[in-house]
Amino acid sequence: MRWPALVTAVAVLVVFLAVQRQSTDVSYGRSPAAGDPLPEGSAGELSEATVPSVAEMTRMVAADDVVRLPGSVARWDQARVRSAAGGTPVRILVAPPGLDAAERDRVRDVRNATVRVIGTEVTGGVYQARSDTLAGWRAQMATGDVTNLLVTLIHGIHETTAPADVDALRRRDPTPAELAAVLPDLRRGRTHVAPGATLSRSPAGAARAAFAGRPALFVALPRQPFGTPMPRYGPALARVFPDTPIVVLYGSWVEYTGPQAGDFADVAGASFYGQAGDRLGRYAYPQDAVLPAWLNRVTDIRYAGLFDRPLPYRPFDPLRVALPALPWLFAACVAVFLVLSARTARPGMARPGTGRPGTGRSSMARTGAARPGAARTGAAARLAGLTALAVEMSALSVTAAGAQGREGTRAGAPLTRGMSRLTAAGEALSGWLPDRHVQDLLDDAEADLDEAARALPFAGFRPAAYLAAHDDPAGAGR
Repeated sequence: MRWPALVTAVAVLVVFLAVQRQSTDVSYGRSPAAGDPLPEGSAGELSEATVPSVAEMTRMVAADDVVRLPGSVARWDQARVRSAAGGTPVRILVAPPGLDAAERDRVRDVRNATVRVIGTEVTGGVYQARSDTLAGWRAQMATGDVTNLLVTLIHGIHETTAPADVDALRRRDPTPAELAAVLPDLRRGRTHVAPGATLSRSPAGAARAAFAGRPALFVALPRQPFGTPMPRYGPALARVFPDTPIVVLYGSWVEYTGPQAGDFADVAGASFYGQAGDRLGRYAYPQDAVLPAWLNRVTDIRYAGLFDRPLPYRPFDPLRVALPALPWLFAACVAVFLVLSARTARPGMARPGTGRPGTGRSSMARTGAARPGAARTGAAARLAGLTALAVEMSALSVTAAGAQGREGTRAGAPLTRGMSRLTAAGEALSGWLPDRHVQDLLDDAEADLDEAARALPFAGFRPAAYLAAHDDPAGAGR
């Protein structure tokens, strides 16, 4: 058994090492969402807006603290920005979103501008201010509010501590008229696109993957006016369409209401805007690019196994299931090999009373099945009886040789052979050789002793009669 155990251990080790590899894939399934949600330069993010020359913009900034170029969308709370500036003059140049690289470089080359705002991206000197909360992203993407970004950047330039961000975006319930304009399209299963919105195609394909085939409703609204309460359509529509995913776009801000809207909506929003917020602020992405990108992120989150979303079918993989057990199987096979090797080595050591090591046949016997105790005891008793008979016959053969001469020596040869076979049987018995081998040696020894007894002139020394006459169960067991 030990060699098959060793071969099995080696095979298990080879299989286990062969399947080991470095991997960073922690998804429960392969998401079908697009790889790059907003590929730069190929999603309609560049507008037709242009900016004047660097010299002209420099003169404009020198003449006015705030220069707002045509197409600019950024707005802010002037009182908070003036308070952050204090007595230090701050000149702000505001450019439209969607500029190409050359036009953005011209805006950054205006050296006398303290702060430059391209779209809703706010930079100044070596600093750039970024939103890092859902409230900040909502105000920036839905209304173009960059107040918190300007305040943070100005304090950074002045190397002072900036105050905590303020969520100044107020919300309200939609009016009956606003709901009446939305509901007819939704009841017909169509996407409602309000005037000024830039969504031109249905997101049904991406929505099926994002919401596991559940029908979803979409409302697309343009960028909301700065400084006025923004309607919250989600809860109002959820009362009309319960247990239905509802997605509302306010400019570039995507708001979700529906099943698992709490933590799920926050995780989806933080993940999406944390990665794409800079590009959404700098470029003029249409809603046709923003909404599918957000839906793809929702799909990625669902395939990551969060929020108990349905996961795709994964075929049964026997190797994946058995892999954790392979190290234990390897250890068990090695343990079997070592134990059997130790049992094999033990018969080879010298035994008390023998004066010499066991033979190779003893090694094989030790690895075999356990022998019944009764058989071993019977063989030992028979060996003891025949040995005692041989000792007595040895003395009698000497006496007979002296009394009868040549006739008395006829017992010597078979007696010598019998004693040699008894010695071999004793070694086989102590070496745990097979019982059949021990019995064969004892049978041969008994036959030799019987031949020697027939040559002696004394009666009662035939092995069968001798053993019967001296049968003592109590003594045989000792």
